[in-house]
Amino acid sequence: MPYNKYQYIFILILFGYFNSYSQEQFTINGTVKDAKTNETLIGANVYIIEANASTSTNEYGFYSITIPKGDYTISINYIGYESSEENFSLSENLTKNFSLSEEENQLDEVVISGKNKLNIRKPEMSVNKLSINTIKQMPVVLGEVDVIKSLLFLPGVTNAGEGQSGFNVRGGGADQNLILLDEATIYNSSHVFGFFSVFNPDAIKDLKLYKGGIPARFGGRASSVLDIYQKDGNSNKFSMNGGIGLISSRILAEGPIVKEKGSFLIGGRGSYAHLFLKLTNNKNSAYFYDLNTKLNYKLDKNNSLYLSGYFGRDVFSIDQSFSNTYGNSTLNLRWNHLYNEKLFSNLSLIYSDYYYGLTIDFVGFNWDSGIKNYNLKYDFKHYLNNEIKLNYGASAIYYDFNPGTLEPNNSKSGILFRQLDKKYALEPSLYLDVEQKLSTKLAVNYGLRYSLFYRLGSSKEDIYANNNPVLFDPELKIYETATPISSKNFGKNEIMASFSNLEPRFSVAYELNENQSIKASYNRMVQYLQLISNTSSPTPLDIWTPSDRYIKPQIADQVAVGYFKNFKDGNYTLEVESYYKKIKNRLDYIDGANLIANDALEQILLNGQMRSYGLEFLFRKNNGKFNGWVAYTISRSIQQTMGRNSVETGINKGEWYRSPYDKLHNLAVTGSYKYNKKWTFGANFSLQTGQPTTYPNSQYTYKEVIRVPNYNLRNQDKLPTYHHLDISGTYIPKPEKNKGWQSEWVFSIYNLYNRENAASISFQQNETSTLNEAVKFSVFGIVPSVSYNFKF
Repeated sequence: MPYNKYQYIFILILFGYFNSYSQEQFTINGTVKDAKTNETLIGANVYIIEANASTSTNEYGFYSITIPKGDYTISINYIGYESSEENFSLSENLTKNFSLSEEENQLDEVVISGKNKLNIRKPEMSVNKLSINTIKQMPVVLGEVDVIKSLLFLPGVTNAGEGQSGFNVRGGGADQNLILLDEATIYNSSHVFGFFSVFNPDAIKDLKLYKGGIPARFGGRASSVLDIYQKDGNSNKFSMNGGIGLISSRILAEGPIVKEKGSFLIGGRGSYAHLFLKLTNNKNSAYFYDLNTKLNYKLDKNNSLYLSGYFGRDVFSIDQSFSNTYGNSTLNLRWNHLYNEKLFSNLSLIYSDYYYGLTIDFVGFNWDSGIKNYNLKYDFKHYLNNEIKLNYGASAIYYDFNPGTLEPNNSKSGILFRQLDKKYALEPSLYLDVEQKLSTKLAVNYGLRYSLFYRLGSSKEDIYANNNPVLFDPELKIYETATPISSKNFGKNEIMASFSNLEPRFSVAYELNENQSIKASYNRMVQYLQLISNTSSPTPLDIWTPSDRYIKPQIADQVAVGYFKNFKDGNYTLEVESYYKKIKNRLDYIDGANLIANDALEQILLNGQMRSYGLEFLFRKNNGKFNGWVAYTISRSIQQTMGRNSVETGINKGEWYRSPYDKLHNLAVTGSYKYNKKWTFGANFSLQTGQPTTYPNSQYTYKEVIRVPNYNLRNQDKLPTYHHLDISGTYIPKPEKNKGWQSEWVFSIYNLYNRENAASISFQQNETSTLNEAVKFSVFGIVPSVSYNFKF
């Protein structure tokens, strides 16, 4: 009887498992930490030289390698840290922890290194990791270090332009990115409508962006995963650091609860530009603040507890008659447990909340909306042997959606209380990932995620004729909302709709020689939550809604192939990747769709499809006085919403058209030059094809006075090419000082040649000439800034 593919996978695992036990094996395990702060290091490379066996530390700094009995040398490497080597004899299971010290290279020193090499053997691709030190050296607008904006200098990553929130990965929407902070979901990643990121750079330890080949432990979004971990806090001694900028400042404190066993971290940021407006009697205001916290305690050698949280708010008001407040809140309680030298586990209980509030006093009402989720997850990392590592686990997420609550805010208001129908959902999942070395040159990673989704009551569901909430008028050739013929009420936790999906993941790496390899990957991602928005970038007004009877989950399939090469022992690296992504059930909107306070969203939505494809290049110089990279992407992102039958026209006549995230060319160059011990200079250059948009192609006159533009098909036009050059200089007054008060000044100029990039182009009638005219709106011209950073 022929074997099916699952039997083949099972045989491969058994073969690797039993083959490894042909001789007596023992395990060396432990953690890798920062010698100064005791902070665990994520992704440190651990290499047993004589056995040619390697691994990397997990999200909690843990490693485990199983090899035959014998005498060995272990080498520990981590970017930005001095290497460590140690000889040891292995005749029984052994625990060995390592502490690495940060590098302090002299200016004229030649940086040696294979630490910056690409890991060409690991079956991992379409993944970018940025260190916080690299991010802090990049020039940014108004001197505010921005984690999200730094991602835009990676291949395949764009956004809607200056002052826009979120980011787009490989032609996908910002809503298709899963953003995690200490495993908790962040629903809005920006402050002040996109000008700044919600992430305090001083509190961040590790950042990794998955654009493809996404591990099976992640799910719920169609395009990418941004996985960010906060620092644990210094468990050796108390310290503080912070920064003072033109419009915002930040401060962070960390220290031991019990030395070398427990620590705390607390950091805060706030902006104060609105205070200067008050000096000019300007009653408008816009500011943000956020708070990062973390506690951890090591109960014993096998058990640790972590409690981390984030709270952020934005406040925007106009003349005390309009007020808008929004922001994220998260809380995560985690328990790390080491069952034995090969089995590591993490149990997490996570709370995430996104709140949006609006007050309009001259009308007399308050508007509240948001989304909450409660997540219980249990993850295991099982180091079976040096050839096979398993990741497996389960999670269950409960969602609570509030589409909107409208209530009067004074006794004279004519507004009546209204609660849009609240929505609830449950998303359980199971996953298994296998990382296996099939030979010295060939390694694979294969896995499967099984996800379920239940749309739950209590809620009311409208019923439509022919099960169709959107109608088509064949004479006018337009879509219209349908009127419900009845409705059905569902009780609390009663299942209204359900979905289940298998999400396979696979990646492979083949080593051509010690410096180059080719890789390929495939992943399927299913997104059960939809962001209802008719803008090209997220806004606080956008509404999250679950899949249900009428709104189907998005299903994304992506394949990618790549070539990877190290030059001169990792001093230079090259990554070339090509990808193709196809998404089913991508939502589109009928013309004239009303999204605000809509209790029947299914009446304005149509199911379409989307696809994107491209070629990415990333060339890095990793070491020396000058380092940086050049990233270039050529790509397409298109979508199609066909008619549901031969009569309907669909959107744009049912043809493929450019999605709002289509950018044919995307070039990003960033570099840093260490001139001497006191001065370091940096520069960024970014160039992107203009954002797709829709211009009028004709006009008609109403009552011989008013000229009304008639618009072209959707996204047939584009904004002018977007580009800017930024520079920065960092001055350290006393670079030799390693104790006490240490400081630096950061000077930067954003948009050096004052390019007025178009954020939008609108069309209006000129009051004088009565002719229609195009009006360009730009957010930033040239923006100089200075900030002062300190630590002690």
